[in-house]
Amino acid sequence: MITQNSGHQSRFDRGISSMLIGLCSNVFLAAIKITAGILGNSYALIADGIESTMDIFSSVVVLGGIKISSLPADETHPYGHGKAESLAAMIASTALLLAGIGIAIKSIIEIPHPRHAPAAFTLIILVLVIAIKETLFRYLFSVGNSVNSLSIKTAAWDQRSDVFTSLAAFIGISIAIIGGRGYEHADDWAALAASGIILFNGINLLRHAIKEIMDAAVNPETEEAIRSIAQRVPGVVAIEKCRVRKSGLNLFVDIHVEVNGGMQVHEAHRIGHEVKDALILSSLGIADVLVHIEPAKVL
Repeated sequence: MITQNSGHQSRFDRGISSMLIGLCSNVFLAAIKITAGILGNSYALIADGIESTMDIFSSVVVLGGIKISSLPADETHPYGHGKAESLAAMIASTALLLAGIGIAIKSIIEIPHPRHAPAAFTLIILVLVIAIKETLFRYLFSVGNSVNSLSIKTAAWDQRSDVFTSLAAFIGISIAIIGGRGYEHADDWAALAASGIILFNGINLLRHAIKEIMDAAVNPETEEAIRSIAQRVPGVVAIEKCRVRKSGLNLFVDIHVEVNGGMQVHEAHRIGHEVKDALILSSLGIADVLVHIEPAKVL
């Protein structure tokens, strides 16, 4: 009987590799942005760098969550450790919210105070940052989709939030430089606008993480694909019920399969195992299946 295949481990490995790439990139970019912001007199760029330091924390949390969720089931965790991945997504999204609140407060405090306009070279730094962060977002989001990881997609949106904050900083700094005297605080207003985008994304990601923790139903397309695979197994008459929950990068399925009511027990049992094997060997990332055999309804 099949219980797991090598595809599951490769998905965990790919997820961990992607987060290591994101972590190293965040360390480099945070240092660049904060240094350039201090030297170039740009609070929007400093705020952007602070948000990137939160990305470092989030990357470490997500990395740990994926690592823990890959541990096999044991006596105290018979269903595995998959919820660690969802908890990591909750922590990362909460950190994103806190970063947004911190940037907003600091921006509001800075707006009334006189200051010098940011240096022009900070715009070059921001163009570089935007290009790198957008590339990271697309890469991590693609990996998150392929391995079915909410925490990796949360980390991806951390990168996209950096793109938004960097764009806001670019606009604010440009206005401050072009406008000259009296427009110095455009940089601070840009940081405040960026904090709103960060808060919006943080709330949305936290909502999805909570739904996953609460075992919310998967999307209808996934359930339909599971039903279709099970239905194609020889001997299956119909699928009565199908419940699916996500834990970590994997899915767990509880399915009621209808077979001929006059079939012998051992034959019905064999069909149940074939349904289970077909689902686990599919590309849907299913870790385990509980099959209930039911007699087909007589019309």
